[in-house]
Amino acid sequence: MFKVFSQSDVGLVRKSNEDDCRCGVFSENAAWAVVCDGMGGVNGGNIASSIAVQKISETILAGYREGMSSDAVRELIVSSIAGANKAVHEMAGTDAMLTGMGTTVVAVVISDSIVHVAHAGDSRAYLISPDGELHRLTTDHSVVQEMVDKGDLTEQQARVHPQKNIITRALGVESSLQIDYSETSILPGSRVLICTDGLTNYVEEESLSALSKEYSGKELTENLIGLAKKAGGGDNITVVLLEDKPE
Repeated sequence: MFKVFSQSDVGLVRKSNEDDCRCGVFSENAAWAVVCDGMGGVNGGNIASSIAVQKISETILAGYREGMSSDAVRELIVSSIAGANKAVHEMAGTDAMLTGMGTTVVAVVISDSIVHVAHAGDSRAYLISPDGELHRLTTDHSVVQEMVDKGDLTEQQARVHPQKNIITRALGVESSLQIDYSETSILPGSRVLICTDGLTNYVEEESLSALSKEYSGKELTENLIGLAKKAGGGDNITVVLLEDKPE
C-alpha cells in the first residue's frame, strides 16, 4: 500500500522557492513523483520548475495504466520530460528576462515492484531498503561529479567545492535533453526518497540513512528539512517520499 509525502521549504537564505514538486498514488501497488529545482533569471527558475512539474505530471497522469510494460512506463516518463523540455525552452525564447532558464528534474514511477527513474541535473533519488539502508539511484550531472568520477575530488571535497552548484544538464536550456533512465527492483516495505540539492548539499548521506532508520512518512520529511536548515539552509529544500507500507 503506497503512501506519498512531500514538503518544500524556502530555506533560510533565499527569498523565493524555485523548487517545485508533485506526487501521487495510482493504486495500492503504484505511485509517482516529480521534483524540479529551477534556475535562471529573476523569475526564470520559478517558472521553469513550475512548467516542468505541471507538464510532466499531466502527461504521466493521463498516460499511466495498470499493467503497463516496463518499456511503456519508460516511454511515458521520457516523453513527459521531453515535452516539458520543449515547453520550457520555447517559453525562454519568448522573453529576454527568461533566456537560459532551466530546471533539474527527477521523475519516478513505481509500478509492479519496479522503480523507474528518469533525471537530469543534480536533484537525486534514493532507494531506502526495508532495513533502512540507503542506495543512490541517480548520478549528478554536475562539474564536481565529473571531477569525482575522474578521481580529482573525493565525495567529501565535492560537497564544499566552490563549483558544486554548476550542473552540466538541465531541462529547458537546449531544444533537446539527454535523459538518464534506470529501473530497479524493490522489496515490499521499500521507500524512495527524492530531493533537491538544498538537502544533499547540507546533509550527508550517513545522516540521511540514520534518519530514515529512525523516522518515516511526514516525520522523516520534516526532520530532513529541519537538519538541512540547522546546517545552514542556504538553498530551497524539497523532499518527496514514496513509501510502500505492507498491510
